[in-house]
Amino acid sequence: MAKAIHSMIRVLDEARSVDFYKRAFGLDVADRLDFSDFTLVYLSNDETGFELELTVNKGQTEPYDLGNGYGHFAVSVDDLDAEHARFEAEGLNPRKLVEFAPDGKLVGRFFFVADPDGYQIEVLERSGRFQ
Repeated sequence: MAKAIHSMIRVLDEARSVDFYKRAFGLDVADRLDFSDFTLVYLSNDETGFELELTVNKGQTEPYDLGNGYGHFAVSVDDLDAEHARFEAEGLNPRKLVEFAPDGKLVGRFFFVADPDGYQIEVLERSGRFQ
């Protein structure tokens, strides 16, 4: 059976991205592999074995084109309201809290925040299938 181990995003500024993911989600550098043309930075925390891989292409000076397909990275938290308030206090500019309830049944509560490169991260309250 396959096991998900990481997801990769390309970032322009390693230090800025590492700082954002540390402050926002408590992710620390688990490993850093430096090559001649690029650097891979693996971020993780004690909550899960899943990692976020930041790829820093050396010589890249322009922001990446994120395209017109909407994709995102998602994390879950115990107390969504507290996390939203913490993000605001950190100056991370979270978007509004949303209660997703199509057909009148609550599926989940969440908010989105953009990382320094414009990637959207969904922060979901732990409940139901979003553990």
